[in-house]
Amino acid sequence: MAKKRGKKDPLWARLSLVGGAFLLLLSGGSLVGGNLLLNHYSDQITHEGGLGEAASGATIDGPINLLLVGIDERVNQEEMGARADSIIVAHVPASHDAIYLMSIPRDTKAAIPANKKTKYNGGTDKINAAFQFGYQNGGGRDGGLALLAETVSAMAGGGLKFNGAAIVNFDGFSGLVKALDGVYMCVDEKVTSIHTGWNTKTGAEGVPYNFNADGIPTSLRPNMRPMIYEVGCRDFAAWEALDYVRQRDKLANGDGDYGRQRHQQQFIKAMAKKAMSAGVLANPIKVNEVLNSVGKAVSFYNNDVSLADWMFTLKGINPDGMMTLRTNNGQFKTEIINGQSFEVLDQAALDLLKAYGSDSVGPFVAAHPEMVANDAATPATAPSNK
Repeated sequence: MAKKRGKKDPLWARLSLVGGAFLLLLSGGSLVGGNLLLNHYSDQITHEGGLGEAASGATIDGPINLLLVGIDERVNQEEMGARADSIIVAHVPASHDAIYLMSIPRDTKAAIPANKKTKYNGGTDKINAAFQFGYQNGGGRDGGLALLAETVSAMAGGGLKFNGAAIVNFDGFSGLVKALDGVYMCVDEKVTSIHTGWNTKTGAEGVPYNFNADGIPTSLRPNMRPMIYEVGCRDFAAWEALDYVRQRDKLANGDGDYGRQRHQQQFIKAMAKKAMSAGVLANPIKVNEVLNSVGKAVSFYNNDVSLADWMFTLKGINPDGMMTLRTNNGQFKTEIINGQSFEVLDQAALDLLKAYGSDSVGPFVAAHPEMVANDAATPATAPSNK
Protein backbone atom coordinates (compact mmCIF):
# COMPACT_ATOMS: atom_id res chain seq x y z
CA MET A 1 0.00 0.00 0.00
CA ALA A 2 1.22 3.50 -0.81
CA LYS A 3 2.96 5.45 1.94
CA LYS A 4 1.30 8.55 3.34
CA ARG A 5 2.55 11.70 1.70
CA GLY A 6 4.45 14.33 3.67
CA LYS A 7 2.30 17.26 2.60
CA LYS A 8 1.83 20.07 5.11
CA ASP A 9 -1.65 20.47 6.45
CA PRO A 10 -2.29 22.84 9.38
CA LEU A 11 -5.58 21.09 10.13
CA TRP A 12 -3.58 18.11 11.40
CA ALA A 13 -2.92 20.19 14.50
CA ARG A 14 -6.43 19.41 15.69
CA LEU A 15 -5.21 15.87 16.40
CA SER A 16 -3.78 17.18 19.51
CA LEU A 17 -1.93 17.63 21.99
CA VAL A 18 -1.59 15.58 24.95
CA GLY A 19 0.12 12.96 23.02
CA GLY A 20 3.34 14.89 22.96
CA ALA A 21 3.00 16.62 26.31
CA PHE A 22 2.07 13.46 28.17
CA LEU A 23 4.72 11.33 26.53
CA LEU A 24 7.18 13.72 28.05
CA LEU A 25 5.47 14.42 31.37
CA LEU A 26 4.19 10.94 32.21
CA SER A 27 7.11 8.85 31.08
CA GLY A 28 9.93 11.25 31.88
CA GLY A 29 10.64 9.85 35.32
CA SER A 30 11.23 6.41 33.81
CA LEU A 31 13.25 7.42 30.76
CA VAL A 32 16.80 6.22 30.35
CA GLY A 33 18.91 9.30 31.09
CA GLY A 34 15.66 11.19 31.67
CA ASN A 35 17.08 14.12 33.66
CA LEU A 36 19.96 14.66 31.27
CA LEU A 37 17.67 14.60 28.24
CA LEU A 38 15.15 16.78 30.06
CA ASN A 39 17.71 19.51 30.66
CA HIS A 40 18.65 19.36 26.99
CA TYR A 41 15.08 19.74 25.69
CA SER A 42 13.51 21.92 28.40
CA ASP A 43 14.20 25.27 26.75
CA GLN A 44 12.93 23.94 23.44
CA ILE A 45 9.62 22.77 24.90
CA THR A 46 8.57 25.16 27.66
CA HIS A 47 7.09 28.65 27.32
CA GLU A 48 6.00 31.32 29.77
CA GLY A 49 2.60 33.04 29.88
CA GLY A 50 -0.37 31.89 27.83
CA LEU A 51 -2.95 31.44 30.61
CA GLY A 52 -4.01 35.02 31.39
CA GLU A 53 -6.52 35.45 34.20
CA ALA A 54 -7.20 31.71 34.11
CA ALA A 55 -3.74 30.84 35.46
CA SER A 56 -3.54 28.95 38.73
CA GLY A 57 -0.82 29.59 41.28
CA ALA A 58 2.67 28.43 40.34
CA THR A 59 2.39 25.07 42.08
CA ILE A 60 1.37 21.54 41.13
CA ASP A 61 1.42 20.06 44.63
CA GLY A 62 -2.37 19.65 44.63
CA PRO A 63 -4.91 18.97 41.84
CA ILE A 64 -3.79 19.87 38.32
CA ASN A 65 -5.76 21.17 35.35
CA LEU A 66 -4.29 21.38 31.85
CA LEU A 67 -5.68 23.01 28.71
CA LEU A 68 -4.61 21.14 25.57
CA VAL A 69 -5.12 22.84 22.22
CA GLY A 70 -4.64 21.98 18.57
CA ILE A 71 -4.80 24.99 16.27
CA ASP A 72 -5.36 25.73 12.60
CA GLU A 73 -2.50 28.15 12.03
CA ARG A 74 -1.41 29.35 8.58
CA VAL A 75 2.37 29.10 8.43
CA ASN A 76 3.93 32.48 7.59
CA GLN A 77 0.44 33.97 7.27
CA GLU A 78 -0.16 35.42 10.73
CA GLU A 79 -2.58 37.99 9.32
CA MET A 80 -5.01 35.12 8.68
CA GLY A 81 -5.12 34.34 12.40
CA ALA A 82 -5.66 30.95 14.01
CA ARG A 83 -8.56 29.01 15.51
CA ALA A 84 -8.58 26.19 18.04
CA ASP A 85 -9.71 23.08 16.20
CA SER A 86 -9.22 20.72 19.12
CA ILE A 87 -9.77 21.55 22.79
CA ILE A 88 -9.19 19.04 25.59
CA VAL A 89 -9.36 19.79 29.30
CA ALA A 90 -7.30 17.38 31.40
CA HIS A 91 -7.61 16.94 35.16
CA VAL A 92 -5.22 15.20 37.55
CA PRO A 93 -6.59 14.78 41.10
CA ALA A 94 -4.50 15.78 44.11
CA SER A 95 -3.54 12.10 44.51
CA HIS A 96 -1.67 12.36 41.17
CA ASP A 97 -2.63 8.81 40.22
CA ALA A 98 -5.13 9.34 37.39
CA ILE A 99 -6.01 11.69 34.58
CA TYR A 100 -9.40 12.60 33.09
CA LEU A 101 -9.74 13.88 29.52
CA MET A 102 -12.77 15.90 28.39
CA SER A 103 -13.09 17.31 24.86
CA ILE A 104 -15.00 20.52 24.20
CA PRO A 105 -16.55 20.61 20.70
CA ARG A 106 -15.04 23.41 18.65
CA ASP A 107 -18.55 24.64 17.68
CA THR A 108 -19.66 25.02 21.31
CA LYS A 109 -21.54 28.25 22.02
CA ALA A 110 -19.51 30.31 24.48
CA ALA A 111 -19.42 33.76 26.04
CA ILE A 112 -15.94 35.00 25.14
CA PRO A 113 -14.52 37.69 27.46
CA ALA A 114 -13.31 41.01 26.09
CA ASN A 115 -9.61 41.43 25.37
CA LYS A 116 -8.41 45.03 25.29
CA LYS A 117 -4.94 44.13 24.05
CA THR A 118 -6.29 42.64 20.83
CA LYS A 119 -9.23 45.06 20.53
CA TYR A 120 -11.88 42.37 20.98
CA ASN A 121 -14.98 43.66 22.76
CA GLY A 122 -16.30 40.29 23.90
CA GLY A 123 -19.40 38.44 22.79
CA THR A 124 -21.04 35.09 22.08
CA ASP A 125 -19.41 32.92 19.43
CA LYS A 126 -18.15 29.40 18.80
CA ILE A 127 -15.50 28.56 21.35
CA ASN A 128 -12.82 27.92 18.74
CA ALA A 129 -13.05 31.64 17.83
CA ALA A 130 -11.72 32.59 21.28
CA PHE A 131 -8.22 31.64 20.18
CA GLN A 132 -8.59 33.79 17.07
CA PHE A 133 -9.79 36.84 19.01
CA GLY A 134 -6.84 36.57 21.38
CA TYR A 135 -4.40 35.85 18.54
CA GLN A 136 -5.36 38.84 16.37
CA ASN A 137 -3.69 42.26 16.39
CA GLY A 138 -0.40 41.04 17.73
CA GLY A 139 -1.73 38.74 20.44
CA GLY A 140 -0.14 35.69 18.83
CA ARG A 141 -0.23 32.21 20.31
CA ASP A 142 0.15 33.45 23.88
CA GLY A 143 -2.82 35.80 23.52
CA GLY A 144 -4.95 33.19 21.78
CA LEU A 145 -4.27 30.56 24.42
CA ALA A 146 -4.92 33.03 27.25
CA LEU A 147 -8.31 34.12 25.91
CA LEU A 148 -9.33 30.52 25.25
CA ALA A 149 -8.31 29.56 28.81
CA GLU A 150 -10.32 32.46 30.21
CA THR A 151 -13.33 31.41 28.10
CA VAL A 152 -13.23 27.81 29.37
CA SER A 153 -12.76 29.07 32.92
CA ALA A 154 -15.83 31.29 32.57
CA MET A 155 -17.88 28.33 31.33
CA ALA A 156 -17.11 26.65 34.65
CA GLY A 157 -18.27 29.68 36.60
CA GLY A 158 -14.74 31.02 37.06
CA GLY A 159 -13.65 28.34 39.51
CA LEU A 160 -11.59 26.39 37.00
CA LYS A 161 -7.98 27.56 36.81
CA PHE A 162 -5.15 26.03 34.78
CA ASN A 163 -1.74 24.90 35.99
CA GLY A 164 -0.40 24.49 32.47
CA ALA A 165 -1.29 24.23 28.80
CA ALA A 166 0.02 22.81 25.54
CA ILE A 167 -0.24 23.66 21.85
CA VAL A 168 0.80 21.18 19.16
CA ASN A 169 1.57 21.58 15.47
CA PHE A 170 1.23 18.88 12.81
CA ASP A 171 4.71 18.73 11.34
CA GLY A 172 6.33 17.90 14.67
CA PHE A 173 3.46 15.71 15.82
CA SER A 174 3.65 13.42 12.80
CA GLY A 175 7.36 13.02 13.50
CA LEU A 176 6.54 12.05 17.09
CA VAL A 177 4.28 9.19 15.99
CA LYS A 178 6.88 8.03 13.50
CA ALA A 179 9.46 8.01 16.29
CA LEU A 180 7.20 5.57 18.15
CA ASP A 181 7.00 3.33 15.04
CA GLY A 182 3.20 3.58 15.02
CA VAL A 183 0.67 2.42 17.62
CA TYR A 184 -1.73 -0.45 18.35
CA MET A 185 -5.28 0.84 18.02
CA CYS A 186 -8.85 -0.38 17.90
CA VAL A 187 -11.41 0.97 15.41
CA ASP A 188 -14.85 1.18 17.05
CA GLU A 189 -16.85 2.16 13.94
CA LYS A 190 -16.18 1.94 10.21
CA VAL A 191 -14.39 5.11 9.10
CA THR A 192 -13.91 6.28 5.51
CA SER A 193 -11.07 8.71 4.87
CA ILE A 194 -11.89 11.84 2.90
CA HIS A 195 -8.21 12.76 2.74
CA THR A 196 -6.41 9.60 1.66
CA GLY A 197 -7.15 7.33 -1.27
CA TRP A 198 -5.69 5.69 -4.36
CA ASN A 199 -6.38 5.73 -8.06
CA THR A 200 -7.72 2.31 -9.05
CA LYS A 201 -6.04 2.49 -12.46
CA THR A 202 -2.64 3.99 -11.67
CA GLY A 203 -2.23 3.21 -7.99
CA ALA A 204 -1.25 6.82 -7.33
CA GLU A 205 -2.20 8.27 -3.96
CA GLY A 206 -4.55 11.23 -3.90
CA VAL A 207 -7.54 12.92 -2.30
CA PRO A 208 -10.53 10.65 -3.04
CA TYR A 209 -13.45 13.09 -2.72
CA ASN A 210 -14.68 16.30 -4.28
CA PHE A 211 -15.53 19.10 -1.82
CA ASN A 212 -18.03 21.93 -1.83
CA ALA A 213 -17.21 25.53 -0.94
CA ASP A 214 -17.71 24.81 2.79
CA GLY A 215 -15.16 22.00 2.75
CA ILE A 216 -17.80 19.25 2.94
CA PRO A 217 -16.98 16.11 0.91
CA THR A 218 -19.44 15.35 -1.88
CA SER A 219 -18.86 12.72 -4.60
CA LEU A 220 -15.94 10.39 -5.15
CA ARG A 221 -13.48 11.54 -7.76
CA PRO A 222 -13.19 9.38 -10.91
CA ASN A 223 -11.32 6.10 -10.38
CA MET A 224 -10.57 6.94 -6.72
CA ARG A 225 -10.84 4.47 -3.84
CA PRO A 226 -10.78 5.95 -0.31
CA MET A 227 -8.88 4.43 2.58
CA ILE A 228 -11.36 2.59 4.83
CA TYR A 229 -10.77 1.63 8.46
CA GLU A 230 -12.85 -1.40 9.41
CA VAL A 231 -13.92 -2.24 12.96
CA GLY A 232 -11.25 -4.21 14.81
CA CYS A 233 -7.86 -3.94 16.51
CA ARG A 234 -4.45 -3.91 14.81
CA ASP A 235 -1.11 -2.17 14.54
CA PHE A 236 -1.35 1.20 12.79
CA ALA A 237 1.48 2.82 10.91
CA ALA A 238 1.98 6.45 11.85
CA TRP A 239 0.27 7.76 8.71
CA GLU A 240 -2.73 5.44 9.24
CA ALA A 241 -3.24 6.45 12.87
CA LEU A 242 -3.02 10.16 12.07
CA ASP A 243 -5.36 9.85 9.10
CA TYR A 244 -7.88 7.81 11.12
CA VAL A 245 -8.21 10.25 14.01
CA ARG A 246 -8.51 13.15 11.58
CA GLN A 247 -11.83 11.96 10.15
CA ARG A 248 -15.27 13.25 11.12
CA ASP A 249 -17.33 13.45 7.90
CA LYS A 250 -17.81 9.82 6.90
CA LEU A 251 -18.04 7.94 10.18
CA ALA A 252 -20.41 4.99 10.00
CA ASN A 253 -22.44 6.11 13.01
CA GLY A 254 -22.76 9.69 11.78
CA ASP A 255 -21.33 10.96 15.07
CA GLY A 256 -19.21 13.65 13.41
CA ASP A 257 -17.03 15.69 15.74
CA TYR A 258 -18.07 13.62 18.77
CA GLY A 259 -16.74 10.52 17.05
CA ARG A 260 -13.52 12.29 16.14
CA GLN A 261 -13.10 13.48 19.74
CA ARG A 262 -13.52 9.92 20.98
CA HIS A 263 -11.01 8.58 18.48
CA GLN A 264 -8.49 11.29 19.38
CA GLN A 265 -8.78 10.44 23.06
CA GLN A 266 -8.34 6.73 22.27
CA PHE A 267 -5.31 7.59 20.16
CA ILE A 268 -3.74 9.59 22.99
CA LYS A 269 -4.10 6.62 25.31
CA ALA A 270 -2.66 4.27 22.70
CA MET A 271 0.33 6.55 22.18
CA ALA A 272 0.97 6.78 25.91
CA LYS A 273 0.97 2.98 26.18
CA LYS A 274 3.44 2.71 23.32
CA ALA A 275 5.69 5.45 24.68
CA MET A 276 5.81 3.85 28.13
CA SER A 277 6.48 0.36 26.83
CA ALA A 278 9.77 -1.30 27.66
CA GLY A 279 10.83 -1.18 24.02
CA VAL A 280 10.86 2.62 24.12
CA LEU A 281 11.86 3.44 27.69
CA ALA A 282 14.83 1.08 27.73
CA ASN A 283 16.25 2.29 24.43
CA PRO A 284 18.32 5.51 24.80
CA ILE A 285 18.36 6.12 21.04
CA LYS A 286 14.59 5.74 20.79
CA VAL A 287 14.08 7.96 23.85
CA ASN A 288 16.17 10.67 22.23
CA GLU A 289 14.15 10.39 18.99
CA VAL A 290 10.86 10.69 20.90
CA LEU A 291 11.97 13.68 22.97
CA ASN A 292 13.40 15.41 19.92
CA SER A 293 10.03 14.95 18.19
CA VAL A 294 8.17 16.23 21.26
CA GLY A 295 10.30 19.35 21.21
CA LYS A 296 9.32 20.03 17.60
CA ALA A 297 5.63 19.30 18.18
CA VAL A 298 4.76 20.72 21.58
CA SER A 299 4.71 24.23 23.02
CA PHE A 300 4.23 23.54 26.73
CA TYR A 301 3.18 26.48 28.94
CA ASN A 302 4.50 25.43 32.35
CA ASN A 303 3.09 28.31 34.47
CA ASP A 304 6.50 28.91 36.10
CA VAL A 305 6.83 25.31 37.30
CA SER A 306 10.00 23.57 36.08
CA LEU A 307 9.65 20.72 33.62
CA ALA A 308 11.53 18.50 36.08
CA ASP A 309 8.87 19.16 38.74
CA TRP A 310 6.09 18.42 36.24
CA MET A 311 7.66 15.09 35.34
CA PHE A 312 8.35 14.10 38.95
CA THR A 313 4.79 14.99 39.98
CA LEU A 314 3.10 13.04 37.17
CA LYS A 315 5.41 10.03 37.01
CA GLY A 316 2.94 7.86 38.98
CA ILE A 317 0.27 8.01 36.27
CA ASN A 318 0.18 5.18 33.75
CA PRO A 319 -2.00 4.83 30.62
CA ASP A 320 -4.48 2.61 32.48
CA GLY A 321 -5.09 5.59 34.77
CA MET A 322 -6.33 7.68 31.82
CA MET A 323 -10.11 8.03 31.68
CA THR A 324 -11.72 9.54 28.59
CA LEU A 325 -15.05 11.31 29.08
CA ARG A 326 -17.91 12.00 26.67
CA THR A 327 -19.06 15.60 26.43
CA ASN A 328 -22.89 15.71 26.21
CA ASN A 329 -22.68 11.92 26.50
CA GLY A 330 -21.63 11.96 22.84
CA GLN A 331 -25.05 13.25 21.77
CA PHE A 332 -25.67 16.22 19.49
CA LYS A 333 -27.08 19.28 21.27
CA THR A 334 -27.53 21.67 18.37
CA GLU A 335 -28.92 25.19 18.50
CA ILE A 336 -29.44 27.47 15.49
CA ILE A 337 -28.85 31.18 16.15
CA ASN A 338 -29.26 33.65 13.28
CA GLY A 339 -28.78 30.82 10.82
CA GLN A 340 -25.57 29.61 12.46
CA SER A 341 -25.30 26.16 14.05
CA PHE A 342 -23.84 25.85 17.56
CA GLU A 343 -23.29 22.95 19.91
CA VAL A 344 -24.54 23.62 23.44
CA LEU A 345 -23.04 21.98 26.51
CA ASP A 346 -25.68 20.23 28.60
CA GLN A 347 -25.87 20.73 32.36
CA ALA A 348 -23.89 17.57 33.10
CA ALA A 349 -21.00 18.79 30.93
CA LEU A 350 -21.02 22.19 32.65
CA ASP A 351 -21.13 20.50 36.05
CA LEU A 352 -18.18 18.33 35.01
CA LEU A 353 -16.14 21.46 34.23
CA LYS A 354 -17.00 22.78 37.68
CA ALA A 355 -15.91 19.45 39.17
CA TYR A 356 -12.54 19.99 37.47
CA GLY A 357 -12.20 23.22 39.43
CA SER A 358 -13.12 21.65 42.77
CA ASP A 359 -11.08 18.43 42.36
CA SER A 360 -14.23 16.32 42.56
CA VAL A 361 -14.07 14.70 39.12
CA GLY A 362 -13.66 11.17 40.46
CA PRO A 363 -16.85 11.23 42.57
CA PHE A 364 -18.71 13.08 39.78
CA VAL A 365 -17.81 10.47 37.17
CA ALA A 366 -18.69 7.66 39.58
CA ALA A 367 -22.15 9.21 39.85
CA HIS A 368 -22.37 9.63 36.04
CA PRO A 369 -20.89 6.44 34.56
CA GLU A 370 -22.65 7.13 31.26
CA MET A 371 -20.11 9.89 30.61
CA VAL A 372 -17.21 7.44 30.39
CA ALA A 373 -16.28 6.80 26.75
CA ASN A 374 -16.46 3.26 25.47
CA ASP A 375 -13.39 1.06 25.30
CA ALA A 376 -12.07 1.33 21.75
CA ALA A 377 -12.25 -2.45 21.46
CA THR A 378 -16.04 -2.23 21.93
CA PRO A 379 -18.01 -1.10 18.82
CA ALA A 380 -19.51 2.35 19.28
CA THR A 381 -23.22 3.08 18.90
CA ALA A 382 -24.79 5.86 16.86
CA PRO A 383 -25.78 9.06 18.74
CA SER A 384 -29.22 10.57 18.78
CA ASN A 385 -29.71 14.08 17.42
CA LYS A 386 -31.56 16.14 20.03
